[in-house]
Amino acid sequence: MAAAVLSTGACRGFRKAISDFCTYLDSAEPRAAEASLAAGEPDLHHAVTEWIRLLPTGYQTGSPSPAWLASRLRQLIARRIAHPDRSVAGHLHGWVKGALGVSKGQCVEVDEFSRADKKQIIQAAWAARRATEERIKKGWALAAVGSDPRVDGWAEPANLLWALAHGVWTCEDIAERLPPPAQWSAPLRELLPPGTLPQHTVNCLLRHLVGMLYPHNLDLHSYRILLMAATGRTSEEVVALHEDDIEYGPRSVLIDFTKQRARTTRRSAYSTPAQKEDRVLHPSNPRLDVAEVTRSLLTLARPLAERSATLPVPLFLRAAVSHHTMTVQSFRGTGSGLRLTDWLNIHNVRIDGPADIRRLRKSGKVEKALTFKGRISDIADDHTEETFRRSYAHGTTLRVIAGQVITTAQQHWLSKALTGPVVLDQEQSLHDPDAEAALGLSAQDIEQLRAGELDMGVSSCRDPFTSPFGRPGQMCPVAPTRCLECRNAFILPSNLPQLLLFAAHLEQLRHRLAPRHFHALWGQSQANLTEVLGLRTDAEISRARQRIADEGLTLQLPISSQVELDV
Repeated sequence: MAAAVLSTGACRGFRKAISDFCTYLDSAEPRAAEASLAAGEPDLHHAVTEWIRLLPTGYQTGSPSPAWLASRLRQLIARRIAHPDRSVAGHLHGWVKGALGVSKGQCVEVDEFSRADKKQIIQAAWAARRATEERIKKGWALAAVGSDPRVDGWAEPANLLWALAHGVWTCEDIAERLPPPAQWSAPLRELLPPGTLPQHTVNCLLRHLVGMLYPHNLDLHSYRILLMAATGRTSEEVVALHEDDIEYGPRSVLIDFTKQRARTTRRSAYSTPAQKEDRVLHPSNPRLDVAEVTRSLLTLARPLAERSATLPVPLFLRAAVSHHTMTVQSFRGTGSGLRLTDWLNIHNVRIDGPADIRRLRKSGKVEKALTFKGRISDIADDHTEETFRRSYAHGTTLRVIAGQVITTAQQHWLSKALTGPVVLDQEQSLHDPDAEAALGLSAQDIEQLRAGELDMGVSSCRDPFTSPFGRPGQMCPVAPTRCLECRNAFILPSNLPQLLLFAAHLEQLRHRLAPRHFHALWGQSQANLTEVLGLRTDAEISRARQRIADEGLTLQLPISSQVELDV
């Protein structure tokens, strides 16, 4: 582990793989005591593959743990094989190079907090933080007026706090010298929570006394929530901070965040709002000020760091009392009575979904995605883009937004498809007094349509210089091939011969092009053309075909449209 520079968590993972395999070997192999990688008997290759085959039975379906443990054991065996002075017998050489033998599984990703849930969590954390600091402030003030309990008595809370604060007496000393509970003073008895069992009286008292001077594990949940919400960083990065990672400036703070899993350290700067001193001490509303929260944490952690001789001072230090003994420990987010679930229950916070701190990080990622309008390079500024796609992009909020974007795009193209050319059954319709209002044309436009001045080939055009396929003021660059898809087009009965010639042209293209390519280029035109021709009678179509034959009419298309490349 030291040679590979692996973290403590990785070390525990390798140790668990070894322990689980050896436990299996003890139960499955009669000569387990003789087992060795260097010996051919008993056959460890069979034992390893059988252990891996049975690994998934001990975990939920789809769990990544079996593959994770199997890969750790394979890494250890591969490392031994690579050592020049250590032999490995059997077929394990080939197994190391081959397939692992168990699927990787899939982690169940959690969803982000809703905005309402996140808001109430942050508000509860803010209130809990203020209550913690007020409690500890009062505890140190009470300890300041106390004295040595040997002189002024062991039944006064101020004296006991004085002894703990100055390190004169330990919790064990106080437990030995406390008078019987029946002789306790009223202030001392009031420190016990209601319903305390007699056998737990002394330990509960010591926990309360220590809690009046130092933060306990549940107190630190509030600070973790506030720092994660303010910085957008993971729980792992926030909890690992110590004083050397923080550099305060006059209007900002620089913090070095270390992510052990990725073995990376990133520096981030956070501005500090200019506030009056009284507003800093008594703000009216929660303010996610990174500098203020970290200063408060250092103030709480420094006495504990001095007691335990810990340098540099970690931000997340706590005091714990067990069996009349006080210890200084790091923050823990798991364990009975220590989880985020316990903190939420204590503060009467009800949320939808699991109480998983990772959801707070994902909420920050969603907000960043909205701020940067989906630019992954900006959103994934503290990890890889692949990590964002795999772990954060699946959130409900982003999926809803993505669905709205897709729906908007579909609606845009659907409206373009539905807003096609205007078909006039009779050219005499242009003489109608209401034609100008109904068709949105001016008298000059109508006159030009009647005179054929706006004829673009297969149809006439409302205004060739306002084409949706070109720039404003530019002559339409796609006429007449895209006229049947254009909202500016007016199809008159006189256009019927050219429409029939265009239909024959599309039929030739349909046979020459791949179906997908034809549909992408000409599908909408063919659909609109079929609809237009369906409005004409058989007699009208027959007369148009006769006119084509008699006058030798041909379809006038640009040279560029005579060649289709399937690219």
